[in-house]
Amino acid sequence: MPASLKCGRWSKQVVTRGRREALILGGAGIAAAAAGFLAGPALLRLGAGGEGEILRMASFPDLDGRVRRLSEWQGKILVCNFWATWCAPCREEIPLLVAARQKYVPSGVEIVGIAIDNAAKVLEFSASFKISYPILLADLMRKLGNDTGGLPYTVVADRAGTLVRRKLGALKEGELAAILEPLAGT
Repeated sequence: MPASLKCGRWSKQVVTRGRREALILGGAGIAAAAAGFLAGPALLRLGAGGEGEILRMASFPDLDGRVRRLSEWQGKILVCNFWATWCAPCREEIPLLVAARQKYVPSGVEIVGIAIDNAAKVLEFSASFKISYPILLADLMRKLGNDTGGLPYTVVADRAGTLVRRKLGALKEGELAAILEPLAGT
């Protein structure tokens, strides 16, 4: 048999094997994406590991350029919501967060928005949306369990500063209340 035919058959076998491997990897990728899609929006319990310490020790500039630490709100239930001005689901949940802050501040809850965006855009946006809670600028999500970098991303720390909940995706009405009421004792 001529060498060119052997190469042709060998190439065909490699292509077929390559397609099979690609299909297997693609199927595994789709399964992983589906699992992430289903599990991501669910609220997940966190251990008291290093994530709570990262959150407590983190410092961020606010919209006035002052450096702020999340430990300023020590002793309060802290809801940190990572967002961006260009994120449609983030825009949809901001009124929910504004209303939740108004309702739960007397119970020792503070909501802090952490924007991963340009300071000038965030300042303009927060004024137009009448955001009443503190806004800081940073990108700390990946260190707090958001490996995909998806937005919005919310973490909740109890009064001791331990991360107790996290959520990837927009909060729905009632979800935040279901988290905060037991922690706040309301």
